Amino acid sequence: MRIVTNSETETKELGFDLARKLPSGTIVAFYGDLGAGKTTFTKGLAQGLGISAQVTSPTYTIVNEYETGERPLIHFDMYRLHSADDLFEIGWEDYLERGAILAVEWSERVEEAFPEHTVRVHIEKDGDTRRVITITGIKEE
Repeated sequence: MRIVTNSETETKELGFDLARKLPSGTIVAFYGDLGAGKTTFTKGLAQGLGISAQVTSPTYTIVNEYETGERPLIHFDMYRLHSADDLFEIGWEDYLERGAILAVEWSERVEEAFPEHTVRVHIEKDGDTRRVITITGIKEE
């Protein structure tokens, strides 16, 4: 699925809509340059899961957990990791077993840690606010 959004609001709305389609335990792997909108999209995911907390990028903490919604969201930023080995050192297997939606920014750094059924979201900047977003791995009903 390929969608063009023209504002941060539209990108959040796309995340909101996607959250409604995801079964518990889904990994959403994000790809895109700095400032592409990965965290903005994740804010929409959180809203779609009923999470009212302010979602922020976990760049320095590596992981932020949001448990207040209909389903939990665990938000990772892999920018500071060097490989999937680093991911496993922070307890990746434990996170997988929790049944939360896992949103992973900078996924290209840990690609080998993802199972085959991972949802992948590629975000490309096309100007200041326009984004071309390609989503793969969604099971359509």
